[in-house]
Amino acid sequence: MNLIDGVSIKKLKVIPDERGFLMEMLRSDDEIFTEFGQVYLSVAYPGVVKGWHYHKVQTDYFTVVKGMLKVVLYDRREGSPTHGEINEFFMGERNPILISIPPGVVHGVKAIGGEAGYLVNCPNRTYNYDEPDEYRIDPHGGEIPYDWARRDG
Repeated sequence: MNLIDGVSIKKLKVIPDERGFLMEMLRSDDEIFTEFGQVYLSVAYPGVVKGWHYHKVQTDYFTVVKGMLKVVLYDRREGSPTHGEINEFFMGERNPILISIPPGVVHGVKAIGGEAGYLVNCPNRTYNYDEPDEYRIDPHGGEIPYDWARRDG
């Protein structure tokens, strides 16, 4: 898959022992890290689509720590070399990765499988309640050329 311009993926290392396991997600010395804003948890129930949305300033750093999510990105940035491209990632317990999502790239998630998906985001900006850098698009409205339905076969 060709990644959308500015999107980065970091394979996460899981270190297990008899007590459990440790998984580093994002470090300040990672090549993809820019700056710290806040950390939050977002949970999607099975089959639920959360999206579409994008930011004009904020970079998101997504990691799924429980369950599995389909994370879909769409490049709607005019002038981008990957304008109009879609990236689809299946991430979570079966595929521990971190995705860096730059400003202007539309994103959404869908919990797949029989349990909720737990997404940890460490964006580079704090949420501004008075003037949020969050812009929403209907996930089923047709503006983004993507069908959230499961593909069997």
